[in-house]
Amino acid sequence: MSTPTWPPAEPAPSTEPAAAAPAVPAATALREPRWRTGIGRKVGAAAVAALALAGIVMGVAEAADTSQVTATTTVQDAASDDSSTQDSTLTSPSDSSGGAVTTPGGTYGWGGPGGASSGMTASTQEDAAEASDAESAGIVLIDTVLSYNQAEAAGTGLVLTSDGLILTNNHVIEGSTEITVTIATTGETYTATVVGTDADDDVALLQLEGASGLTTVTLDDDGDPTVGDDVTAVGNASGGGVLMAADGSVTELESSVTTASEYSVSGETLDGMIEFEADVVSGDSGGALLDDEGEVVGITTAASSGLATTIAYAIPIEDALAIVDQIQAGDESDGVEIGYPAFLGIAIAPDSTYAVTPGGRPGSSATTASVEGAQVGYVYADTPAAAVGLAAGDVITAVDGTTVASGDDLAAALADHEPGDTVTLTWTDTSGETQAGDATLIAGPAA
Repeated sequence: MSTPTWPPAEPAPSTEPAAAAPAVPAATALREPRWRTGIGRKVGAAAVAALALAGIVMGVAEAADTSQVTATTTVQDAASDDSSTQDSTLTSPSDSSGGAVTTPGGTYGWGGPGGASSGMTASTQEDAAEASDAESAGIVLIDTVLSYNQAEAAGTGLVLTSDGLILTNNHVIEGSTEITVTIATTGETYTATVVGTDADDDVALLQLEGASGLTTVTLDDDGDPTVGDDVTAVGNASGGGVLMAADGSVTELESSVTTASEYSVSGETLDGMIEFEADVVSGDSGGALLDDEGEVVGITTAASSGLATTIAYAIPIEDALAIVDQIQAGDESDGVEIGYPAFLGIAIAPDSTYAVTPGGRPGSSATTASVEGAQVGYVYADTPAAAVGLAAGDVITAVDGTTVASGDDLAAALADHEPGDTVTLTWTDTSGETQAGDATLIAGPAA
């Protein structure tokens, strides 16, 4: 599978945003690629927040794939202002900063080229040591380019086969247009393509181009860990390019956590997670949770910060491998995407109902009419959206004759299509006129 070629990062001419990007609510934490916001879990009377540990985004912008997770007595999102809970910042172990994440169906959340600054900094790992050769075996460093957002991100992955199948978190590669994988023990570097993703369960499968003879991770085949078991989390801490090992212990099994990304259309609830205490930080996403025999029992996915003790979460390896089997079988579902998604080439403004001014720009003093739909924030150059004539401020109201009332609706409509499919779009332009046109979708950034 070859890597698709995407259009330039610059927006098409005259595609300035129709409105300023909204401020992030104070109760919402950002995910730095992959920081996630809003990880919730049942923790008795106390509440914690977890980051989805992807990585620090480095580049023109500082807010790439940012989101936050908040764990509470009940599973809820980070925006909760319930006075009975105590909020802290949850981070996702992937390392990134700058840009917006992709939504299902190849649209982008608000942010546009360069993204928006999140004001977040990488968490500091204090209780960890450089991983040994044995701990590093079969673990890789993942670096991604989010070209539409002019940013880079970092995370971790696991080698499943000697010819280069790599398992990682979906949020580590979400929105990427270029993925580079480095074998930690040898320094060999490969280009990776996306075999498939499962956004609902936060799993992604990659294929390294031209790889052979790679050392693979050793997977646990003795069953699930138990509470109290010693574990070690190994990952690309803070995107530093060196694997670090943080020792800890299992504190709970079958935990449920809910994540919500600042820019994504929706978050996902992850069930059956392994909860453990260890000093994991951003960049560790997709890394190995090892048992005391050095075998992989889980994939580090999220962790808390701002607490005296870091609470982290891992997807059990058997659950992740079941998704790998589904992807390899080419079995798409609501959550599983095979290969790259269909892409229209726009960024969506955050609201769902817009004032369109006949003869002028939205928001002018002239008579306005309310239009419900998905408002275009940006149109990227050399994309189907640019070719069909969409521009910033237009409001998409239908796809193939089916009403679109929100960005969610548009994402869902496009998610049903493959690259190469042609869709008929209906929209209201900034002068209040109804327009229609056919757009042939292309392969977009990783879902």
